[in-house]
Amino acid sequence: MTPTTSAADTAPKTYAWEIRASGLRVRVGRKKMAVDGLDLSLGIGTHGLLGPNGAGKTTLIRTLATVLRPTEGELEMLGTCVGATVDHRALRRRIGCLPQDFGYYKRFTVREFVEYMAWLKEVPKAAIPGAVQRAVERVGLADRADHRMKTLSGGMVRRAGIAQAIVNDPAVLLLDEPTVGLDPAQRLRFRELLQELGRDTCVVVSTHLVEDVAAACSDVVLFADGRLVFQGTPDDLAAAGGPDHPGDSPLERGYSALLQGSEQPGGTW
Repeated sequence: MTPTTSAADTAPKTYAWEIRASGLRVRVGRKKMAVDGLDLSLGIGTHGLLGPNGAGKTTLIRTLATVLRPTEGELEMLGTCVGATVDHRALRRRIGCLPQDFGYYKRFTVREFVEYMAWLKEVPKAAIPGAVQRAVERVGLADRADHRMKTLSGGMVRRAGIAQAIVNDPAVLLLDEPTVGLDPAQRLRFRELLQELGRDTCVVVSTHLVEDVAAACSDVVLFADGRLVFQGTPDDLAAAGGPDHPGDSPLERGYSALLQGSEQPGGTW
């Protein structure tokens, strides 16, 4: 008898939490603990990762991308424990990542660059052309797909980076400062893309721009000195501040208030 495959067998597997960290610590160099005792759970949705320079945001993104390994504690992604002795190749096929600074061959066209990244992510060969076309269309580069990367503006290069991050339809998408170099119109389109992706993907966006979080994210994670200061909705973040706190908007004032509180003995953390 030929076995049959049900819709349930082929549907994407879901988890209680796409990302779960418990007591996570990540050391950078010999001394600095860039992530220090993090407890965090993230599910489907768009999560904005906020924090000042040096807070540990990029280290956390790199750890979630399995580039860095946990020093202590537990990290589970898509049902897989991330550790020093685990082969992460299968997990990486389900992750999309845009680093703050990423490399590319300047003579590649946009299409060739995204195709190459799809191949590295082991997207099935027959599926690559369609996946690449969808990705470049979603970031508004369809008319530039056959232009060489070296001819693109900084904002277009950034959009090509976003295209490679989503070409494998990842279950977890990690974006480190993705709006750097985008003009206001491009940022608006990117926010719409984030909202769309967050409907069935766990998206983590590291940014300094509070307004991007307000417009695109359903959840805010505030990070300082490697520790979790706050997690909640943008409305919760806005409610944390008052008229006496620095900032030009309720969200910025809430951000300032929480960071100030975290620095005080007995503060938020």
